[in-house]
Amino acid sequence: MNSKDRRNEIQKLLYLSKYPIKGGVLASRFSVTRQVIVKDIAILRAEGLNIIATPDGYIFNKLRNLYKRVFAIHHSKDDIKIELETIIKYGGIIEDIIVEHPLYGEIKAMIMIKTLDDIKKFLKTFDESNAIPLSILTEGIHLHTISAETEEILDKIEKDLSKRGFILE
Repeated sequence: MNSKDRRNEIQKLLYLSKYPIKGGVLASRFSVTRQVIVKDIAILRAEGLNIIATPDGYIFNKLRNLYKRVFAIHHSKDDIKIELETIIKYGGIIEDIIVEHPLYGEIKAMIMIKTLDDIKKFLKTFDESNAIPLSILTEGIHLHTISAETEEILDKIEKDLSKRGFILE
């Protein structure tokens, strides 16, 4: 299989998949290295495909028709679960986390948390990896791009986060 055919197959797989696919899985499937897959994904993105990399692998971003809002948030590490559950319970999708680092500028990580199960998996990975949240770099201040089916849902999320003291005023 040549590289163009492989990229076409990767595009189909990602578009049809409901779940992210790890680069290593794609590499095994096409008998190439993971680095070849990284290059293929970069070429597909350059061609205009909305493929994002999450901690769970690559996924085709199908969220283009949703309403989006960026929320400025401030809370401690202990409130991460409450924050995520507050957003999800209204039907919001947490697309990313963004922090403004004094040396590196904007640091953005795609997290794509859509369900309570996603939160559980995220927190389990967080605990098992002994990682620190990006918001620690900015004393708890961070941004999230939240998407939802309606502006009203985003308003409810904002109101609840504000009531909890999480919205940065």
